Amino acid sequence: MSAFLEIDQVTIAFNTRNGVYVAVRDADLEIDEGEFVSIIGHSGCGKSTLLNLVAGLVKPSAGGAILSGREITGPGPDRAVVFQNHSLLPWLSVYDNVHLAVEQVFGARESKTKLVARTLAAVELVGLLHATHKRPHEISGGMKQRVGIARALAMEPKVLLLDEPFGALDALTRANLQDSLMEIQTQLRCTVLMVTHDVDEAVLLSDRVVMMTNGPAATVGRILPITLPRPRDRLALAEDHAFHHARAEILRFLHDGALHRATAVA
Repeated sequence: MSAFLEIDQVTIAFNTRNGVYVAVRDADLEIDEGEFVSIIGHSGCGKSTLLNLVAGLVKPSAGGAILSGREITGPGPDRAVVFQNHSLLPWLSVYDNVHLAVEQVFGARESKTKLVARTLAAVELVGLLHATHKRPHEISGGMKQRVGIARALAMEPKVLLLDEPFGALDALTRANLQDSLMEIQTQLRCTVLMVTHDVDEAVLLSDRVVMMTNGPAATVGRILPITLPRPRDRLALAEDHAFHHARAEILRFLHDGALHRATAVA
């Protein structure tokens, strides 16, 4: 049986002033439906490039990506992306920013009443019903990211793609949003592919962590299953041996990669 999402022997190269730059080479990854997978690695290792491939924003030079039996050839509503920058329209309210996405995906085939219900359900899912009338400049950075997540989930995508979604937030806000994301993913059982630099975040949220080798010509170096039971409590995990073991395995991989890169430069 084939995987729900498959990245098959993908190479991605870009033409630059200095010639061809190979960002990713021969990358393979299979993700099951309902799985939460994080990609981690040093800067320039092709994490976001792989995410953009699945989003349909980057075309492979070789190989390809397949979602639910169909090759990904461009962007589509079956994949929703949340970036570090919330990308909200500043002149629209929280409600209208989410409703815009709902209209784009479902407007041609559903009633206005149904569209309103979809919008409110998504806003409620991220705990922002009290702020539906507010505009982006009137809410906090964490709330803005919640709106971005609500907008993505309102599209009912097959895959939710997260590119460092909490990277610009303070530690407490980041922790709160991580907990909310775990609750939402458990409730919806959506498939999630996330790029992160945060080792603790990767272990806390993921079913598997994909570790990329250093670029250029980066590839999947190792995939670590995270066997911690769900639901996960961050306070309980602070003293959990399995959590610390997984964290140490990732740090060791990243450290060895950094040493290899430093040796190569020297």
